Amino acid sequence: MSVLILPGYFGSGPAHWQSRWQALHPGLQRVEQRDWQQPDCAEWMAVLDAAVQKADGPVWLVAHSLGCLLVAHWAAQHDSGKVAGALLVAPPNPWRAGYPAACMSFATLELAQLPFASVVVASRNDPYAAFDFADTAAAAWGARLVDAGEAGHINAESNLGDWPQGWALLEDLQQSASLDPLMDQR
Repeated sequence: MSVLILPGYFGSGPAHWQSRWQALHPGLQRVEQRDWQQPDCAEWMAVLDAAVQKADGPVWLVAHSLGCLLVAHWAAQHDSGKVAGALLVAPPNPWRAGYPAACMSFATLELAQLPFASVVVASRNDPYAAFDFADTAAAAWGARLVDAGEAGHINAESNLGDWPQGWALLEDLQQSASLDPLMDQR
């Protein structure tokens, strides 16, 4: 089993829950992109695909922000037979006013059902996406939606620390997917 960490725009700094999870669980692997400040969807997908192919299966994706959009784009274009599930935290709305110009290669949002188990975690006061956007994305992706309350962008500024609630969601996703009788066919 492999867990791949997929940070978003600007990566995840040391106080971010993704980085803290890596410190607590050394087996987690961060998918390192060449340029966190100028994300290129095609390039990021190629890097993710290489990481998935190299990883021992089943593979679990843990994405934050732009990393969520990366998962949706990647799943629409690549064989995901090794991916068992994805925890998608705080997907940003690429159609909102003020969406970063540097991230425009992700602006054509994939809204097709993901071919693996998934959970979207969204906040009621995320400055990068209204909760109704997360609800729409989760429904389109076939993901379970988890309401994180008022947790901002669910990042370091949200003061989540190690975010044990998120870790519990990942464990629950892994457990429920392992009980899925269709899992053996993926």
